[in-house]
Amino acid sequence: MIMNNNYITVGALTRYIKYKIDNDINLQEVYIKGEISNFKHHTRGHYYFTIKDEESRISAIMFSSNTKNINFEPVDGMKVLVKGRISVFESTGNYQIYVTSMMEDGIGNLYALYEELKNKLSKEGLFDQTHKKSIPKIPKRVGVVTAKTGAAIKDIISTINRRYPLCEVILFPSLVQGKEASSDIVKNIRIADTYNLDTLIVGRGGGSIEDLWAFNEEIVARAIYECNTPVISAVGHEIDFTIADFVADVRAATPTGAAEIAVPSKDELKKVIEQYKLRLNKSIKNKLDNNKNYLNKILDSFILKNPMSIYEVKEEKLSNLIERSKNSILNIISSYKIKFDILKSSYIFLNPKKIFENKYNKYTNLINKLEILNPLNTLKRGYSITKKEGKIINNIKNVKLKDKINITLNNGIIKAEVLQIKEN
Repeated sequence: MIMNNNYITVGALTRYIKYKIDNDINLQEVYIKGEISNFKHHTRGHYYFTIKDEESRISAIMFSSNTKNINFEPVDGMKVLVKGRISVFESTGNYQIYVTSMMEDGIGNLYALYEELKNKLSKEGLFDQTHKKSIPKIPKRVGVVTAKTGAAIKDIISTINRRYPLCEVILFPSLVQGKEASSDIVKNIRIADTYNLDTLIVGRGGGSIEDLWAFNEEIVARAIYECNTPVISAVGHEIDFTIADFVADVRAATPTGAAEIAVPSKDELKKVIEQYKLRLNKSIKNKLDNNKNYLNKILDSFILKNPMSIYEVKEEKLSNLIERSKNSILNIISSYKIKFDILKSSYIFLNPKKIFENKYNKYTNLINKLEILNPLNTLKRGYSITKKEGKIINNIKNVKLKDKINITLNNGIIKAEVLQIKEN
């Protein structure tokens, strides 16, 4: 190749292009319409975003001196009408529009679809806190569904290895952008759910709403909801929110943040273990001191120093019991002796024959009375007893003609039949 003096630097070329564009009267005031994407609101008040349509896109910047005149908050997916000038940013060589005014031109189709699905799944309860599973504090295996190359998986693996290297990381490589991404993400979530994982991270790095759209698909949201493994969503940057973020058990602002949520810090664990060690040693020392004090108290007790005192106390109690028993027996004997003496001096023991004669006379009188009342003696004097069917007849009305009756006499029974009844 022939060297000559016609070569110029990249900076010189960029400055020339910038000069030509800045001096093109047609580019000093342009009016364009499109959809906002990758919107960023700088802390100094500037807006950085992209305006796109179906065919192309252009970077845009709106300085804070102009943003203060905006009466709405721009968001990704919003369709807008903007006015500004076209120029070149020399550091990157990119051409962009410096917006001076902006107004809404309706909401973009993607943003409308996003809000529609978000409201639908929210009403079904997929975002409810009651369905959220807790993330294990000390995991053994963490799965990651993301692209096999890129900053996301590198950040996750490096963060986990740095914080908790004992944890095994299993990558389930998946498409994360494009038409086939959503079905591939669903497939890998279901495969990962069979690996007995403690936690599953699902996500990717930042990008525009189109780049992140796979994580706004309904099939991905339902796959995360149905996953038995606790899921951490890590899609995009801190300001990016997808449907996957709302349905996941935990949302992380970035892939690095997801790794920090998934595993503990080994340094923090060491501190916790050290605290447990100090508390355990203190507890053991307190236990030993308490038992030592208790043992010393026993050793200093009166009983161990004077063991015979136990025997003396028991012996004294036994002597008291023996004395009380002896007195109780003597009292009982004395009581019975008094009763016996009273019984011996009674009239019965002094005159037993007289008592017998009195009892015999009473007995004789009773016998005589019974003899008088004896019905057999009545029969001996010529009387009889008439019965009908075993019952004594004491009234003539108790019989009728031809009744069978028994007449009991002194020396026998006469069976008869009533032939005549005559009433007095």
